[in-house]
Amino acid sequence: MKISPEYLEQNRKLHEVGNYGLSGQRWAPTVLNVANVAGSRDILDYGCGQRTLERTLGFAIRNYDPCIPGLDAAPEPADVVVCTDVLEHVEPDCLDDVLDDLRRVTRKLAFFVIANRPAKKTLPDGRNAHLIQQPASWWLPRLEQRFQVSQVKEMEGEFAVVLRPLAS
Repeated sequence: MKISPEYLEQNRKLHEVGNYGLSGQRWAPTVLNVANVAGSRDILDYGCGQRTLERTLGFAIRNYDPCIPGLDAAPEPADVVVCTDVLEHVEPDCLDDVLDDLRRVTRKLAFFVIANRPAKKTLPDGRNAHLIQQPASWWLPRLEQRFQVSQVKEMEGEFAVVLRPLAS
């Protein structure tokens, strides 16, 4: 299971307000670089929120967010998969299923940004929106079960990673 019905409802309420899921545009230049390395503009934004990455890139990409009606259909594989400021929001019991799904949809390269600090926002039930607050050293072994890590960049409160899918 990638998301429980209860948690889905919590996130839908946050997304309905419209000020949640807005950080994708911040990574547009890096996403373009990753797409150039992959030699493809076949990009899937996994956990796209308000689709700010697509608007900033200026060309159509595929968008998936299980918490936004109309963007919640299971995504098809893409050459480049972007997952920024998403994984820390995943329910701990669902993390393996989400990581497996990310591996399933990644053909060439993936670019993830994972926060490891508390979120500024809280869920309607009062919990911090970042359900998993762990350092890169906790995340990397989980990613390496599914991907070859090409690059890691640690930043204040988060880290970015470029990945290649392991052979199935």
